[in-house]
Amino acid sequence: MNNFFIIILDGVGIGELPDAANYGDTGSNTLVNIATAVDGLKLPNLEKLGLGNIERIKGITEQTNPLASYGKMKEISKGKDSTTGHWEISGLYVDTDFSYFPNGFTKEIMDNFLKKTGCKGYLGNKAASGTEIIKELGEEHVKTGFPIVYTSADSVFQIAAHEKVISLERQYEICSITRNEVLVSPLMIGRVIARPFIGEPGNFKRTTNRKDFSLDPPSRTVLNILSEAGIKTVAIGKINDLFNYNGIDIREKTKSNEEGCVKLLEYSKKGNNNFIFTNLVDFDVYFGHRNDPEGFAKKLAAFDSFLPEFLGNLDETDRVLITADHGNDPTTPSTDHSREYVPLLFYSKNKRGKNLGIRQTFSDAGKTVADFFGVDNDLKGKSFLNE
Repeated sequence: MNNFFIIILDGVGIGELPDAANYGDTGSNTLVNIATAVDGLKLPNLEKLGLGNIERIKGITEQTNPLASYGKMKEISKGKDSTTGHWEISGLYVDTDFSYFPNGFTKEIMDNFLKKTGCKGYLGNKAASGTEIIKELGEEHVKTGFPIVYTSADSVFQIAAHEKVISLERQYEICSITRNEVLVSPLMIGRVIARPFIGEPGNFKRTTNRKDFSLDPPSRTVLNILSEAGIKTVAIGKINDLFNYNGIDIREKTKSNEEGCVKLLEYSKKGNNNFIFTNLVDFDVYFGHRNDPEGFAKKLAAFDSFLPEFLGNLDETDRVLITADHGNDPTTPSTDHSREYVPLLFYSKNKRGKNLGIRQTFSDAGKTVADFFGVDNDLKGKSFLNE
């Protein structure tokens, strides 16, 4: 069917990058540290593909004849954000770093936020865990009606609000105004994120109605190049928001890994000559950011159980690349992303797997996709299609 799938396991890193210390991430290794914390991962299908050939992971055995080619990729763009990670995977180098506000946004930004959005006030304005800040400020938010503004180690402007206090439509409107009228050049904030929640004081819970408002990629990605060449591009999940819908022909919105996997199964059985780009976000959102290695391990096992049916639907003309966009080690004190290598598993049915080594940029992924479809391009990176 000549389809190419990229599956991003959001936050599933595999060891600190050489510059990890610059980001406070010394010792981070999402997969290895989770495996140690839970006394061994049980991922038999990823094991067969060659996950244990990339690095020693407790519970995962190295394979003599892995079903997929294997290696890991190095990020050369600055930061450890989902946006830069995905853009680099799509064939770009992000030379300009985003703007960060670890001590909260400036008075000028927040005054402009109130002026442009019409909000009467705000709460927070600091770096915080999303689940913790609604515990801290949720009750005051319900009383005042003021949105909760917070950031993190990533380049994000996050706005949390109770769905019964500020409607979803209004939350999205506030975020859109913030994106387009408040955070204007020379500011470079990667994402404005709506973070809706529900519940009562002492029992607030974030919903699945999150929505990201991203910057446009700085130049054409593999999505644009393929779409312009007549190759149908399909984005599943968070991919749509991270690329601000650029170069995407079919938009499949999902709210969980499970919904993403259902869509992957659907596209594994239909279509021809498609590029399917998928993000499975639950690893990052529910377990990495919440320092929950046990939950992370269970979610990895759920993805592993999905693989036999998915791979069984493919034929020899299809390709699958399983990787990640950054790390999010749940065993470290930090609740933020971690600056890590990402795993690389490249599957082609009935082809023996080989060692692809350490790739010098995530962009090798996008270059490989373009090479697979035979499309001329000026993407960064080096294709490993025929290695």
